This record gives sequence, structure tokens and C-alpha cells, in this order.
Amino acid sequence: MALSTHCIFERGSSPIIAAAVHNGHDTRVDVDEHLAMDEKEQRREEDPVTGEWTQIAKTQIVGLRSRFEVDLNRPRDKAVYKKPEDAWGIEVWDEPPDQELIEKSLKEYDDFYASIRELLDEMLEQYPRVVVLDLHTYNQFREGPEGQAADPTLNPEVNIGTGTMDRIYWAPVVDRFISDLKTYDFHGRHLDVRENVKFQGGYFGQWIHEHYPERVCSIAIEFKKFFMDEWEGEPDAYEVECIYRALRSTLPGVRTALEDM
Repeated sequence: MALSTHCIFERGSSPIIAAAVHNGHDTRVDVDEHLAMDEKEQRREEDPVTGEWTQIAKTQIVGLRSRFEVDLNRPRDKAVYKKPEDAWGIEVWDEPPDQELIEKSLKEYDDFYASIRELLDEMLEQYPRVVVLDLHTYNQFREGPEGQAADPTLNPEVNIGTGTMDRIYWAPVVDRFISDLKTYDFHGRHLDVRENVKFQGGYFGQWIHEHYPERVCSIAIEFKKFFMDEWEGEPDAYEVECIYRALRSTLPGVRTALEDM
């Protein structure tokens, strides 16, 4: 296992990687001193428990730092939020971040992508193709804890983002993943799993597909926070475990589809 200041990289014997780049909550002292938001507000926009879900795979990437320090799923020039409009209207800073703070954060960003390149290059020496399950969560009560939940017709329980890949080329892998997740017995029902409804995938996947277009498939997986109280930041441990099991159930099929390509 490799540990840096921003991520944990655990290398295992499988062509499937599980990643949780928005899992982190920690911030450097110089960042923390200038954050204007409270901790609950910060946690609400992060992706709690996704780090736990990465344990479905033998190779894991788990973010340790908050996206409010540096967002690893955005292009480099947008990776440090500078204005409220960069962060869903949230006043992130008590004053605009200075250049020194920004450069420290971008150094973490550059180190992360250098580490990703090293990991993928190493794995592609062993496997002809690799799959990255890019795990995220998203909020459904934007209007407040007593507000109306987001329209379920436009906000599936699981949004699969495939907008940054060659969808036709990777169809065997993506279709198998979606099919297996959709048909999994989740409390006697099936999860609402749809593709590119709410999100189409972020920069992490885009970067992977630009650099390894027919070697690495990054599937963005966004779970609506039906498994937790998003305003209190309290996950339901049983629901978290059930989602973990649902995700784990897809791995044999994904591996078979990958090897058959």
C-alpha cells in the first residue's frame, strides 16, 4: 500500500480498480484557517463512505483530502474553488485564496495524476485492459432537511456516467456492469440504475480516457444519498453495507466481459 498526503493507493492482483477521489474530508492547516463553511456544510458536498466501498476491489484509490482543498475530479484550472459559483454557491473562503495556497493544492493535484499514470502503466504491463469503478455520491435534498426531495424521474438512485468514454468500444463491460447492478436483489427490489441522467462523468474519467482510450474504462458511479441523512452527515450502516454487496456482485461479470473483449 502506498500512502501520500492526499491519497491511499493499494495495489492488488486484479484488472479492476475501485476509486473514491471525493472520499476525503481532511484539509491542510493553511486551508482550514481560511474556510468560511462549517463542517456539516463541507461534509454534505463530499462523498462519505465511498472509501469503504472501494474495498470491493483488490486495487483501491482512496482520497484523503477534501475536495474543498483540491478537487481531483475537475480540470486543473478549476481544481481549486475560488468563487461561490465554483462550489454550488457556497462561500468557501473567508477571503480569496492566495497564490501560495493555490500552488500547494495544485502540487497535490499534479502528484495525484502522476501516481495514477504510474499505477495504470504498471497494471497495463500485466493486463491488456483495466476497468476503474469511479465511486461518488450526490445529494437529493438541496432545499434543506425539510425540503422537497429531488424529482426521482431526473435523479436515479444510481447514475452511471459514461459520457467521457468511447461508449461503443466499451459496451460489453459497461452493459454487463449496468445489467448486473440493475438485477441485483436489493431488499427484495431492484435499484433504479440509469445512464447519463444526472451526471455523465467528471474529469478523472475524462483524463483516463484521453490517455488510455482503448486500454482503461472508467465508469462513473453516482449513488444518490438515499443511504444517509445528508444534512446531518449520518450514514445508515446497514444500507451502506447493502450497497457494498450490490457493487461487489458486479465484479465477476465485469471481469468476464473485460477478458472476453
